[in-house]
Amino acid sequence: MSDAWKIVDLLLSKYSHPKIALIFSNPLELLIATILSARCTDIKVNEVTKNLFKKYKSAKDYAVADIRVFETEIKPTGFYKNKAKMIIECGRMLINDFKGKVPDTMESLTLLPGVGRKTANVVLGGVFNKQVMAVDTHVLRVTNRLGLANSQKPDIVERELVDQVPAGKLTSFNLALILHGRETCKAVKPKCPECILLKQCSWPDKTS
Repeated sequence: MSDAWKIVDLLLSKYSHPKIALIFSNPLELLIATILSARCTDIKVNEVTKNLFKKYKSAKDYAVADIRVFETEIKPTGFYKNKAKMIIECGRMLINDFKGKVPDTMESLTLLPGVGRKTANVVLGGVFNKQVMAVDTHVLRVTNRLGLANSQKPDIVERELVDQVPAGKLTSFNLALILHGRETCKAVKPKCPECILLKQCSWPDKTS
């Protein structure tokens, strides 16, 4: 068994059914929530979308939204002017190019305003059951500390992980990495003595 596979097995033994922290009920809601989550906590996004999703139920609702009103509604998520512009433009493109439906391919998703590879992967894995690796700050930090990755560039780290992780476990391992980063392998004061991956970790600053 490779070191990567051992790490996957250990982490998934702790997080056997990891889930996305964002609250959503369909592809459009996950897409919007993920765009809003840029530089914002999932907790805050969920607070905002609780009311937002009651008002905006379709791509058309976003496409015709009053931008000033919409800015106010999403303001707590930060960078609200840029996010409002992107989401409204995203709604328009969904209507004009995708019949109002969220597409299910990386190529199509990344054509949408505000959607990069990470956001696209979250949507693909979260609602379309694709095996993906969405690289956020937690995934970057944890995988570099473990020695599974050797870059701070998300695209490179994504490729490195896809090459090492069993294909059928990519998405679950992705979500488990995020949970591990939030709960144990924190940016400041990581809980190394409590970590189930301590023996596998190659981070020189780890503590035992």
